[in-house]
Amino acid sequence: MSDVLHAATVILSLALPLGLAALWSVPQLRAVVGRLTPWSPLPALLLALFAEPGSPVHLDWLLLGTSFGLTEVTRVFLLFTALLWLGAGIYAPGYLRDDPRRPRFELLWLLTLGGNIMLILALDVVSFYAGFALMTFAAYGLVIHTGKPQARRAGRVYLAMALLGEGLILAGLLLAVAQADSGIQPLLTALPAAVATSDQRDLLIALLWLGFGVKAGLPLLHLWLPLAHPVAPVPASAVLSGAMIKAGLLGWLHTLPIGLVSLPGWSALVIVAGLIAAFGAAFLSLHQEHPKTVLAYSSISQMGLITVGVGMALQEPDLRPLLVAAIAVYALHHGLSKGALFLGVGIARHPGRLAGPLLWLLLALPALSLAGVMTSGVVAKLGLKAALDTQAALPDWWEHLPRLLELAAVGTTLIMARYLWLLRSENQGDRAPVSIWSGWLLLLASGPVLVFLPGQWELVDRDTITPGDWISLSWPVLVGTALALIGARTLRPWPIPPGDLLALITPRPETVARIRVPATRALRFVLGWLDPARIMSRPRPNEFLRPDRFWQRESTLAYAVLLVLLLAVTLL
Repeated sequence: MSDVLHAATVILSLALPLGLAALWSVPQLRAVVGRLTPWSPLPALLLALFAEPGSPVHLDWLLLGTSFGLTEVTRVFLLFTALLWLGAGIYAPGYLRDDPRRPRFELLWLLTLGGNIMLILALDVVSFYAGFALMTFAAYGLVIHTGKPQARRAGRVYLAMALLGEGLILAGLLLAVAQADSGIQPLLTALPAAVATSDQRDLLIALLWLGFGVKAGLPLLHLWLPLAHPVAPVPASAVLSGAMIKAGLLGWLHTLPIGLVSLPGWSALVIVAGLIAAFGAAFLSLHQEHPKTVLAYSSISQMGLITVGVGMALQEPDLRPLLVAAIAVYALHHGLSKGALFLGVGIARHPGRLAGPLLWLLLALPALSLAGVMTSGVVAKLGLKAALDTQAALPDWWEHLPRLLELAAVGTTLIMARYLWLLRSENQGDRAPVSIWSGWLLLLASGPVLVFLPGQWELVDRDTITPGDWISLSWPVLVGTALALIGARTLRPWPIPPGDLLALITPRPETVARIRVPATRALRFVLGWLDPARIMSRPRPNEFLRPDRFWQRESTLAYAVLLVLLLAVTLL
């Protein structure tokens, strides 16, 4: 690809979704925009397939001067992201064909896609953060699309967690840029060295790890995921879990001092957090009653395994090339497999004449891949384990990691069995539109095909798979399948609600009823003192005293106060 064509494709990849979003504001053009929306990721997909890393595109007139381009790693991220958005975009018109909110969905879809592509292509800090923020806040509209009470509650939790994450990220980036002293146009490549040499290294790592960890679903920061996925439309759930969750992972790769310095303490903490996510989310998923909630916890579990790889890279700088390549391929594998599984929910609801063994075989293909015994799953799992076979001096306790990863695969198999079991009751007896089948089949076929491309890009070297490798990949799936068959007849799920810990910290209705009158009086006094005009409006007492109305009216103020306090404590 020539430099001119490369630059044009980069600009078109960004301009097409954002330009279509701008044209949406003209009511007469919304029908045309709606027809073009599914195809807006195509330039980004072509760029990922045919462009070579390097040759950055500089736009000195945009913001403070921006740079966009590809590296070997971001090329993989752009590939599965564009493909996932394309498949889900083709799927969406059929899924929303009778939805009166479809035009609004298309606008938010374009804005979220534009932010997702921008953060992947960004080479400078400002563009990366702008894309990350645009994707995060536009996705809020996808979460609350239906407008139902459950969706609005999930949206409030999503927004609260997003603001928390954005505050931590912004603080971390500002401090890291100040340490880098890279001028008015700081590049992402300067951040890891700045963090590694900073006197506030631990503070910077904490801010960036936790801030991006909200998106990646770290333990205690995962609460939005199992709430947002079940209420969002199926195509939105696919891109939330398959593509947008990886933005946190990419943030870690861009900013943490991976490969520059050995950080044993942080390495152990990150690995333990990843293992807690992998096993804890697997346990919680088995007690859910909705297939999309099961998949949401599955995403937390799989991101936990990827987090283990990040923690390993923080321990030994020499492992960086191998582990970053393995993490990128694992992200591609998970994104495409999880996208196919989410879109499969709509297929299972409207299978038509295909409601038979062939349908369940097709649904099982990405499930088996995610468990690690087929196509992309084989390459991803072995790539992560390969780092443990190196000659580098590794901590003694790492000798247990291969067994823990295999046990995590048992959990993944149980999750997939639970997902397929719950899909049995989704069949509504009719046939989905052609566009739904087309989008799903595109993602279903892409995983087995595209996993071989990274080898051609020299991102990762794959040796011949040995019989021992097949044994380590197969026995967890066999054990997990046997446990699933036994448990289906003998075990009953616990009543663990989606959001798990959130149910523990949410006050009971009777507690809210007991405190709402004095709390509301106190709040009205404070607000009246701050803004007398507000108290003069005299809202209806019943409206004001209802807890749900109270949080709807005052949530922004509460989130802002929480964010300010958190930043103040962090910076001090």
